[in-house]
Amino acid sequence: MISRGPEPVTLVGNSPRMRDVNRMMTKAGKGRWPVLLLGETGTGKELVARSIYQGSSTGPFVTIDCSSFVSTLIESELFGHTKGSFTGALHSKMGLLEAANGGTAFFDEIGELPLDLQAKLLRVLQEKEFRPVGSLHHKQSDFRVIAATNRELGKEVEKGAFRRDLYYRLNVVSIRLAPLRERKEDIPGLIRHFLELYGCNYTFTQEALEALLAYDWPGNVRELENCIQQLVAIHSGPLLHVHDLPSSIQNFLRATKAQSMAMAVGLTATSETAPKAQASTAFPASPVMSLTEMEKRAISQALEFTKGDRVMAAHLLGIGRTTLYRKIKEYQLAS
Repeated sequence: MISRGPEPVTLVGNSPRMRDVNRMMTKAGKGRWPVLLLGETGTGKELVARSIYQGSSTGPFVTIDCSSFVSTLIESELFGHTKGSFTGALHSKMGLLEAANGGTAFFDEIGELPLDLQAKLLRVLQEKEFRPVGSLHHKQSDFRVIAATNRELGKEVEKGAFRRDLYYRLNVVSIRLAPLRERKEDIPGLIRHFLELYGCNYTFTQEALEALLAYDWPGNVRELENCIQQLVAIHSGPLLHVHDLPSSIQNFLRATKAQSMAMAVGLTATSETAPKAQASTAFPASPVMSLTEMEKRAISQALEFTKGDRVMAAHLLGIGRTTLYRKIKEYQLAS
């Protein structure tokens, strides 16, 4: 996607992590150094890239989504091609790197770029030139590069999945975006922002707001935005309740409640067995519930509560699925 001229960018949040991001963006916006944006999917890496671009660049802003390329056409998309260079090439085509000349190329999910293309991209960054598919002549293109990835590129380098020289070329200014679960103080501001965008007359009950704050948001800001859009689209409002929230949050609330109940049951069981344990000192023959029996009962209760859903049961119990499967087999529990 090619954007000519700045587009409005809004970065919401005043948490310490977001203040650090804003400080780094301001510094990066004063030059044309390569920038590497790190963070989970949905944390707003493209918004940060556009904000940096607005601070320093003229010319086009070209988004290059490395995860969406078809493997057989990726070189043509990047470098362009000449007419007749391959079957179906009825016309010459400008590549994305040429389109970025004089502006900024934003490589989204750079970690998905194949190794052979990584080598060719490195040459473009070093020499400012490339050769279109099917052409005998080189073309010039000088652009600022901003790259983003949800992978740990340092580890990818050690595994041999990403070129070390390209990694060092990109990693001049590095900005890491925190997941939303690590900056929950920004959630109320984000909610207000998205409500203004999609339905300014809506508001949440205190209970619903607390549920939104408690949820971990694995899809980060993108998931929160989708949640607000869904609520505004489906419900007439203006007051939104807990039972209006999406199923993913409802399931999270049920799981959290079940986990609290399981802990309460465990504490009760411990307090009930304590007198028996004390009595066993004087009366060795008195029965005491073994840890094995307590574990068996906890697993049974979790499976009953989740109606046999082993994945959710494992989550409630705080153990891995493999461990749960082994325990079910060991205790011969039906689920």
